Amino acid sequence: MSIWEVILAFVVVVLMLVALLANVLVLLCFLYSADIRKQVPGLFILNLTFCNLLMTVSNMPLTLAGIIYKSQPGGDHICHIVGFLETFLTTNSMLSMAALSIDRWIAVVFPLSYHSKMRYRDAALILSYTWLHSVSFPIVAASLSWVGFHHLYASCTLYNKRPEDRTQFVIFTGVFHALSFLLSLIVLCFTYLKVLKVARFHCKRIDVITMQTLVLLVDIHPSVRERCLEEQKRRRQRATKKISTFIGTFILCFAPYVITRLVELSSVVHINSHWGIISKCLAYSKVVSDPFVYSLLRHQYRKTWKDIINKILKRSSINSSALTSESHNRNILPLNE
Repeated sequence: MSIWEVILAFVVVVLMLVALLANVLVLLCFLYSADIRKQVPGLFILNLTFCNLLMTVSNMPLTLAGIIYKSQPGGDHICHIVGFLETFLTTNSMLSMAALSIDRWIAVVFPLSYHSKMRYRDAALILSYTWLHSVSFPIVAASLSWVGFHHLYASCTLYNKRPEDRTQFVIFTGVFHALSFLLSLIVLCFTYLKVLKVARFHCKRIDVITMQTLVLLVDIHPSVRERCLEEQKRRRQRATKKISTFIGTFILCFAPYVITRLVELSSVVHINSHWGIISKCLAYSKVVSDPFVYSLLRHQYRKTWKDIINKILKRSSINSSALTSESHNRNILPLNE
């Protein structure tokens, strides 16, 4: 193995461990907190977490083996199953992020009618569509034998080995990425920019009220006035940072891989194998970032996993104190006898 391959293998191992830990923590929060389970977005986050966990335990280990051994890990049957899952899970994850953005759009733009427009039944219908949409492409690819081990990405994925099917495979790949990556990106941009517009409008209203209050309060201390103005600035930046994170991580993680897949279809451009694996690792990094972007950094999830940790520590402290008391009693009993 070259130094580049060692580095890439190490990156995949780190991504795999962090993704497993973070997504399991999200799942534990969902199972522990009744409030999270009651919320409609929790269904979308649960579906996204399921896709991320399955990607972590199925696709990442085989990609790691592909980097190390530079050949197909396992037999053709296993590779076909993993390639099928890779196409399904990637599409499902993208559509789940689009569903979360639609939920936020309805909650912010139509707050009074949110509970009537986004119920559990509506969320279940959206998830049903994402599953049907996601499973249709790998079924077509598997039926046409367009799934296999691709040396450029060191992983089992969409791959056409027959030159006579090149035109059909190019059309299929273009339609697949248009209806998965591009469609999800358009939905993300449309919904979150609408949310940003509403957030900025509310910030302007709050800023006007704040400035009027500061003008009326002539005797206010300069430090208090300065803190109010700083909070004003942070409030304006908060929504922009969150929405930039949602859209930015999606583009940064998926765009290099999708563009590489499309450029690969052209026989004119030669793609370096190291870049192919790097673009695949970037796509895998979305599995790592999703738990933090959509769940763990939110106040409700932070509170939940802190409660879980406190409960575990409290239980262990109770057990240790009970053991200490029991040993103390055992030491006293012989003296009494």
